[in-house]
Amino acid sequence: MRISPAKAIDLLQRGEVVAIPTETVYGLAADASNELAIAKIYATKQRPANNPLIVHIASATQVVDWASEFPPLAHRLVQAFWPGPLTLVLPARAEVSTIVRAGEPTVALRVPAHPIALALLRDSGLGLAAPSANKYTQLSPTTADHVEAGLGAEIPVLDGGACQIGIESTIVSITGDTWQLLRPGMIDEAAITLIAGRPANQSVTHTPKAPGQHLLHYSPHTPCLLFTSRPALMDYAANKPGGAALLFGDDIANLKTTITLPAEPAVAAEQLYASLHTLDAAQASVILIESPPDTPAWAAVRDRLQRATYQPVSQND
Repeated sequence: MRISPAKAIDLLQRGEVVAIPTETVYGLAADASNELAIAKIYATKQRPANNPLIVHIASATQVVDWASEFPPLAHRLVQAFWPGPLTLVLPARAEVSTIVRAGEPTVALRVPAHPIALALLRDSGLGLAAPSANKYTQLSPTTADHVEAGLGAEIPVLDGGACQIGIESTIVSITGDTWQLLRPGMIDEAAITLIAGRPANQSVTHTPKAPGQHLLHYSPHTPCLLFTSRPALMDYAANKPGGAALLFGDDIANLKTTITLPAEPAVAAEQLYASLHTLDAAQASVILIESPPDTPAWAAVRDRLQRATYQPVSQND
């Protein structure tokens, strides 16, 4: 159900959920200070209560409304990357809902770079908890149509077009002058290291819970297999026809249903979920996925694909 910005603000201020666009993926938003509204996010997504939510805010000046500490390192990262696809995990103020932070002593904060999301945050006066607008562990939506296909036609959606980044934000936890990468994204570890002036802390005693850490995540309904090489994928396809394929670079697979993504990480990321949604709708017996290069530039895409194809029993390619 497509709605106007004014209607979205009205629903959010009344404690309802609304799917909203961001530059990463569509989020299922609710007032982050209203625990009944937050509970509707968990219920709609069928998301475990021990999985914290990211709070979207309109400006870096609002960090102190949610975080008890705003270290100089966090200031530097905010200045470099906000608005944008970077989430900071900081010590939470005591009054921040334990539901939105899933009982953790920390809160996850982000200023999105989507003009509609920013206007909604400013005009509503709310901080919005907004995990991806899908059922838990399933494919993230990058269009309003994806939201309605996953959550139903009655979900209120503020349509902002296709998402430009296409995968979820990088998540970084900050303690004093050290940082830890909790989820890779299109702001990569090297870029963060450059601004932080030091590499990530590898000797931490506690890793905060953060979205996207479940082993099975971002997954289509169709079974998926991840292959370390194109020849391995082709050998499998030759012996078990009826599959669809997701490839990177040149298309030489000659499978009936194939989507080939560019060999450029940012462009491939933008198209990744939309491509998987298309392949999921093709009614193939399996989706065969070629793993992209094992390089830092591809870390975020590889992370999403490894989780989308996670199998409790090891798979021989």
